[in-house]
Amino acid sequence: MDDNTPTAGALSGLRVLDFSRVLAGPWCTQILADLGAEVIKIERPRVGDDTRHWGPPFLKDTDGNNTGEATYFTAANRNKKSLTLDLARPEAQALVRSMAGQSDVLVENFKVGGMKSYGLDYDCLRAVNPRLIYCSITGFGQTGPYAPRAGYDLLIQASSGMMSITGRPDGEPGGGGMRVGVAITDVFTGIYASTAILAAVHARHTTGRGQYIDMALLDVGMAVLANQASAFLNTGQAPRRQGNSHPSIVPYQDFPTADGAMLLAIGNDGQFARFCEAAGCPQWAQDPRFSRNTPRVANRDTLVPMMETVTRTRTTAQWVQMLGPVGVPCGPINDISQAFADPQVVARGLKVVQPAAPGSAVPAIAGVASPLRLSEHPPVLRSAPPALGEHTDEVLAQFGFDAEQVAALRRAGVV
Repeated sequence: MDDNTPTAGALSGLRVLDFSRVLAGPWCTQILADLGAEVIKIERPRVGDDTRHWGPPFLKDTDGNNTGEATYFTAANRNKKSLTLDLARPEAQALVRSMAGQSDVLVENFKVGGMKSYGLDYDCLRAVNPRLIYCSITGFGQTGPYAPRAGYDLLIQASSGMMSITGRPDGEPGGGGMRVGVAITDVFTGIYASTAILAAVHARHTTGRGQYIDMALLDVGMAVLANQASAFLNTGQAPRRQGNSHPSIVPYQDFPTADGAMLLAIGNDGQFARFCEAAGCPQWAQDPRFSRNTPRVANRDTLVPMMETVTRTRTTAQWVQMLGPVGVPCGPINDISQAFADPQVVARGLKVVQPAAPGSAVPAIAGVASPLRLSEHPPVLRSAPPALGEHTDEVLAQFGFDAEQVAALRRAGVV
C-alpha cells in the first residue's frame, strides 16, 4: 500500500453503504475501501460501532495516556467515511432509501429480519434500485433452524469443529479445545464476502441487475476447514488436535533448540534429505522408515524424538542460517513485536501510519498494510479510521442536503 500513488483505485466509482459493525462486515468493506471504493459507514449516533469501545487496549494521546478510542476499531475501518443515523427514525429510513438508490453495494450484519423491521431489507431496496448488490452477514445464515440466533466468532470456532483440531492433544499439558488467536471466521467471512460482492459487480455488467448475498460465519467456518474437512468427509474419521504437528506431513512442526524453539516446515522428500545432510544425519534419508513422507507419518513417534535430540544442539539462529541456503523451510517462532521488526516485514512495508482525524486526541494511527499488491491499481491509504460521525455533513451534502437541512436533522436527533 503506497500513499504516494494516485488516489483512484481499482474500485474507484463504486459506492458502498456499510451498516456492519464489529469485524466480519467491516473487514469486507475495508478491503473494498482499500481498493478505491467509497465506503460510507453508517453508525448509531453517540455509540457507533461496538468495537470503538472494545478496550483495553486503547489508542494513546500525545502524552501517552489512554484515550476512549479502542485499537480494535482501527483494524478494520480505514479509508471509510462515518455517518451517524438513528435507523429507528422514519426520516433516517427515508434517507437510507434515497442513498441506496444512488449506491452500488450495501453490507449489513443485523440479525435475520433486522433490516426488514426498518423497511430496509433487500426486497424493499431493490424496488428503489434494481442494480443494488445487497450483502447480509450473519452467524448462521438466512435459512435453517439456527438462523435467528446471534453468531460470534468464538461460537463458530466451537460449533464448526475448528476448536477440535486446534491446540495440544487431549492428555497433554494444556490439552483441550482452543480457539485461534484471532477471530479467524470473522476475517475469512469478510474476505469471502468481498469476493462475492466483486463477483456480483462483474455479473451486473452482463445482467444489469444486482443480487442478494447471504453470508454465514458457520458456512465459512466449515469451508476453511479445508483438508481437515475433506479428510473426514472421505474417510469418516474426525481429525483430532495434535498441536503444531501436521496430520499428513512429517516433519512439519516446532522443534526445541539450544535457546528456545524453531519451526520446520519440510514439505517433500528432497527437503528432508537436505535437512538430514545439513544436520549430520544423512542416514535418516536412506532409512526406509523415513525416506518418504508416508512412512515418516507412520513412524513420526520414532523420528521426531531423534530429530529433537539433534535440534537441541544449535540455537534457532544457527539452524535458520544453516538450513535457509539449502532450501529447507525453517524459522523462528516470533511474537508480534518480533514479527514487525523482521527485515522481510520491514522491506514489504507492512506497517503503515496515518494521521488521525482532525481534532482527535490521537496524533496518528498505525495499522497493517493491505496484502493486495496490484501493479496498476495498488491499494491506497486515503484516510485513517474515522471519528464517529466525522463525515456526516460531507456525506449528506453528497446526497443533496444543504447546511440548514443537515442542522435540522441534527436537532431532530436523526443524525
